Amino acid sequence: MYQMGSISSNNKSIFHISILFLPCFTCLTYCQDFQGLSPLISPPLIPEILNFLDQRLALVYPIIQDFKNTITSDPLDITQTWVGADICNYKGFYCTSPPDNDSAITLASIDFNGFQLSAPTLDGFIDQLPDLALFHANSNKFSGTISPKITKLPFLYELDISNNNFFGSFPMEVLAIPALSFLDIRFNFFTGTVPPQVFTQRLDVLFLNNNNFMQGLPENLGSTPVLYLTLAYNKFIGPIPRSIIKASATLTEVLFSHNLLTGCLPYELGFLRKLVLFDASYNFLTGPLPCSLGCLAKLEQFNLASNLLYGQVPEVVCALGKLVNLSLSSNYFTKLGPKCTKLERSGVLDIRKNCIPDLPGQRSARECAAFSLHRRYCSNPASFNFIPCKVPSLSHPQIGTKRNLVGYSALLRQAVEFPGRN
Repeated sequence: MYQMGSISSNNKSIFHISILFLPCFTCLTYCQDFQGLSPLISPPLIPEILNFLDQRLALVYPIIQDFKNTITSDPLDITQTWVGADICNYKGFYCTSPPDNDSAITLASIDFNGFQLSAPTLDGFIDQLPDLALFHANSNKFSGTISPKITKLPFLYELDISNNNFFGSFPMEVLAIPALSFLDIRFNFFTGTVPPQVFTQRLDVLFLNNNNFMQGLPENLGSTPVLYLTLAYNKFIGPIPRSIIKASATLTEVLFSHNLLTGCLPYELGFLRKLVLFDASYNFLTGPLPCSLGCLAKLEQFNLASNLLYGQVPEVVCALGKLVNLSLSSNYFTKLGPKCTKLERSGVLDIRKNCIPDLPGQRSARECAAFSLHRRYCSNPASFNFIPCKVPSLSHPQIGTKRNLVGYSALLRQAVEFPGRN
């Protein structure tokens, strides 16, 4: 993998590659001192010589210039810096040594985040840059589809085309990129279904939110090795698959919010021991909360607001030691125990618009009674009382420290910042 950084001329062999651009001239006869020369005829121009640091840079120069000519809008004048042989100082372009040659210098990374560039396609550009490892283009106006030729890039491991105008079905081509570990296609206009193969890819980050995908969550959802999974603001339907238990060793942040999910929360959620953020708000999930959720010792943000959940809020959930936010508003819960009551008074638990007697800000008695007449029931109800771990006995709930989480950053249009990354 690339080690991005500055390039030292002291310990790298520098190749000076010259490209000579010669203008074409018709055969003209001049008198010795150009006397009588027509004003429409100029003396020959001095040829432009471009000296590149490495042959690899010389090879990508015409590709960049061709792409530059396709850009239809550049409000920040970014492309004015894309002139001459010093490609490594073009704005948005970064160079380093490629993995296959420590002495070479190549174009390794492109960061167009926030440049607001417009172009009808990226085809013929990123798929023609043989040493490209990272391509980030958040918040531009690129459109079209993804070229199948992108699969021939051996080093590409981060692809971010979020907040653009891409459309069509899921870009299947990305599944064949050999080294890909980061895929961000959120805030585009992709439609249809997400192929199940996506959840077997060796990805760390998968952001698909704010598109128009419409399907049930695939049964192999738990096969994903990702740390960060964001499917929010689509039209996913059906239940959360029980197979999610298979992701217990890796899954850290999950956003299912603003979809059309139904059914009961699976008991298997309690086995996601790495989970820090879980948000399935604004769906149609129902049933009681599984007590297995009390095993999520690292959980900081837990949002199930605006669903059809009911029953008592389990005390073991309110006793989780790192909780910063537990949002259960706009459901039909009917009871709080002493730990949950303390959590509500501290502001960590939001339980507004439920059916809890003698608590302010609840639904009307009529609304609660109407719901109870049509209550949804879950299969295997005994599993909701199982606690598959040793839960510490706490006399009062602890409150975690609030921090910014990656998953919620993905719900904003700008590029996602990962803590600790350069």
